[in-house]
Amino acid sequence: MCGIYGILNFDRPEQSSDSVLAAMGGVITHRGPDDFGQYRGRGVGLGMRRLSIIDVSGGHQPLSNEDESIWIVLNGEIYNFQSLRDELEAKGHTFRTRSDTEVLVHLYEQEGLEFFKRLRGMFGLAIWDAKRERLVLGRDRIGEKPLFIRREPGRLLFASELKSILQVDGVPRHLSHAALEEYLALGYVPAPLCLLEGIEKLPAGHYLVAEKGRTEIREYWDVPFGRPEKHSEQEWIERIRAKIQETVRMQLVSDVPLGAFLSGGVDSSTIVAVMAGLTGRPVKTYSIGYQGEHSYYNELPYASVVAKAFGTDHHEIVVQPAVSELLPKLVWHLDEPIADSACLTTYLVSKLARESVTVILSGVGGDELFGGYRRYLGNSLMRYYSFLPGPVRRKWLPALLDRIPQDRHSTWKDYARYAAAFVKSAELDPASRYMGYVTLFSPQVQHDLLQREMAADSGLSNLAAASLQRAFARCTDPDGLNRILYADLKTSLPDDLLAMTDRMSMAASIECRAPLVDHELVEMMSRMPSRLKVRGFTMKYLMKKVVAPWLPREILERKKRGFGAPIGAWLRKDLQPMISELLSEEQIRRRGLFRWPSIQRLISDHAAERADHTDHLLALVMLELWQRIYLDKTAGAGWSEVGVGCVAI
Repeated sequence: MCGIYGILNFDRPEQSSDSVLAAMGGVITHRGPDDFGQYRGRGVGLGMRRLSIIDVSGGHQPLSNEDESIWIVLNGEIYNFQSLRDELEAKGHTFRTRSDTEVLVHLYEQEGLEFFKRLRGMFGLAIWDAKRERLVLGRDRIGEKPLFIRREPGRLLFASELKSILQVDGVPRHLSHAALEEYLALGYVPAPLCLLEGIEKLPAGHYLVAEKGRTEIREYWDVPFGRPEKHSEQEWIERIRAKIQETVRMQLVSDVPLGAFLSGGVDSSTIVAVMAGLTGRPVKTYSIGYQGEHSYYNELPYASVVAKAFGTDHHEIVVQPAVSELLPKLVWHLDEPIADSACLTTYLVSKLARESVTVILSGVGGDELFGGYRRYLGNSLMRYYSFLPGPVRRKWLPALLDRIPQDRHSTWKDYARYAAAFVKSAELDPASRYMGYVTLFSPQVQHDLLQREMAADSGLSNLAAASLQRAFARCTDPDGLNRILYADLKTSLPDDLLAMTDRMSMAASIECRAPLVDHELVEMMSRMPSRLKVRGFTMKYLMKKVVAPWLPREILERKKRGFGAPIGAWLRKDLQPMISELLSEEQIRRRGLFRWPSIQRLISDHAAERADHTDHLLALVMLELWQRIYLDKTAGAGWSEVGVGCVAI
């Protein structure tokens, strides 16, 4: 695991400045505290910061082929590197290290740009082909590893993190209004957009070729929905079970200590169960919890059940973090705001794990693959909802649901909240209904929130999560649930969950691997009928049958709960001073983005518990912190852990 970065000058043959490359690498030292390296050639400079995982002593980067005409820097892991190496050695290629990175140099040399299709792993990479004067940037299929790019006349910049690009002189810092609208709609910024104007995120499953003064982005993989296969239910169970075991086994390759996150949910428990069956020693597991008034979010009892069942070397912490001090630091690491309280728990449990391991396995992605979210129950709900008389659907039921107090500390009120969101969008087509269900700020609320100039420029239609609209339009599968899963795999999974997992684990200098988003497992899932993912009101129908022989009954039957934090309660109490400072009338008017009366209404309604605006307020807080760090301050060498009012990069 590393952080990579570089510069390509199209029209200036001089080498890139050593000091500029050093600054780009220095600001992401947390991604690779063990080693660093540079390559500077004709018009190009490549750099890396390394967290040593495989071939600890010999895997220094950048690496080259035999005649040093091809150079590479890699962030990530290639899990099938050994079989690829055997194949390349049989064809006469000579290796100097045992690392997976060197395999890619020779594979590119052998197969050219088609080599991406041979890789099984997570990666962000850069290859410099000196003979062709060609730079190739690439990202893994699902989007586990990030890659930011800035294309300018005569120059291309790239890096694993946004803050690295900002170390280069002349890079402006202007808010992208298109990205802001997507952020308000979704709570994250989907690729290729970036919240800084003029910078892009290379989409998952794509590569960029820069050659002869031109750049082109090409797609090399997409989730293959619409190609169903016919197998019996038992055959699907056996196929999925074998593939999960295979991908976990492949991801256990490491020359340093490794463990697993354990929340006590089905996905993380599955990873631990398979690891326990494959290793000859207790698996190191890590969990986080809350007590007292926040015990609703405490998953330690479930994690303990799994830990005992598999005899793991279990580590857990109960936390009451100083959130107002921690959030600015996390926003700095995130690069872009993500309105998800799981960033807190992910960082804290990563920090705990880093005390004893360097690699951690996670169950992230299982819900998107196998139908684990309540929002996937829309089609099942519609079968019953459609039988209700029109006046009941349009008038009485919405009025009843609006009268239920909104409190996140109650499971049944959670269901009421989900039901209210469903009813508001139930009359729409399936794609619009789903977008209405997952939207953070609806188009109408955005329109009321934004200053008139911005709202007028956008219009309601442009405020409705354009990235989700494109994903739905692109998927040709006629099955409604499969189209939803496709949209999530192309948007929220890479740009919310995986982005957050990468940044928060790397903030603690630990490599996080996600076996459940292995692309071969994703392809297998895409060919499985949707009725095996969600059946009636049973989520993860087949997945639970797959893992039933492995997991304790209470884990299989527990209610779904997100991996989050009691942020709603904190916003009403502990974080009130932070809200008052970050979202003050003076601050809102100074920014000029939002209308103060709309912000004031959100704050007062949440504080009085007239409405649950947790997600809205968290999104606004994260956005304001991001603006202070990335727009207001001059780029520096690293993080300064000081108060909310004076954070900087």
